[in-house]
Amino acid sequence: MGHDRGVPSQSPADLYLDLLARCLTRDLFLDEEVRNVDLRRWPGGEPEGLRDVLRGQGWRVVRPGADREVRAIGNDWPPHAETMVGLERLANVRRIVTDVIADGVPGDLVETGVWRGGTAIYMRAILAALGDTGRTVWACDSFEGLPEADAERYPVDVPLRLHEHGELAVGLEQVRANFARYELLDDRVRFVPGWFRDTLPKLATEIGPIAVLRLDGDMYESTIDALTHLEPLVSPGGYVIVDDHGGIEACRQAVSDHRAARGITAEIHEVDWTAVWWRTPLDPDGQG
Repeated sequence: MGHDRGVPSQSPADLYLDLLARCLTRDLFLDEEVRNVDLRRWPGGEPEGLRDVLRGQGWRVVRPGADREVRAIGNDWPPHAETMVGLERLANVRRIVTDVIADGVPGDLVETGVWRGGTAIYMRAILAALGDTGRTVWACDSFEGLPEADAERYPVDVPLRLHEHGELAVGLEQVRANFARYELLDDRVRFVPGWFRDTLPKLATEIGPIAVLRLDGDMYESTIDALTHLEPLVSPGGYVIVDDHGGIEACRQAVSDHRAARGITAEIHEVDWTAVWWRTPLDPDGQG
């Protein structure tokens, strides 16, 4: 059989993880996506009675397609994908999880704020593809959406009004079903349902070291709760990833406050327009 020397060879693990990332983001199926049309933007104004007709027939007006470049950087809310973080942030997760496995950094993988579960699914898939059998993926979420802002303690969260976005509320059974769809639901996936203020202090007393801590809680409260209780458990050489650092000021402020309080000076690296990461030093003097 002939071999095309112009095409670099890829391992089965690489092929699997590349394909899975494009499935989880639905990058492979963008031409099949449709989105509801806002009838308030109908040219010339919404035709009288149209909404009632559509409702009565069980119909909807949709527009086709999605923007591949926007999806790649995770800057839209996909209607069906298991993750909204995009290909660039999934690639970052893959590099970091691969690094901690290669470097023998001890600890589990934790995500706080999982939405439909896609990034945590990807974490579990990376472990499977690379033959790591000793780590657990922890998926922490209310599975009810975002909490209403605590105006007294965290006034910076009030303008976000994220609790009003029903699209962010994905139930635990749906997330479990999404893991099962990819045959990645097993005893090495642990779910932690509930508000972070209630669940993370307890989790911190039960979990061992953490190799990768990924935060995707948007709000100051969700971010500071995760950092306060879980960041001190990150192993030397482990990583912290913050999804909303560049896109949400409240999240960025929580990160700054926590790093200042803990004296963390590890360099912050950008992934894309919003996500960042830093690595916990390998030695007490902050070298490595």
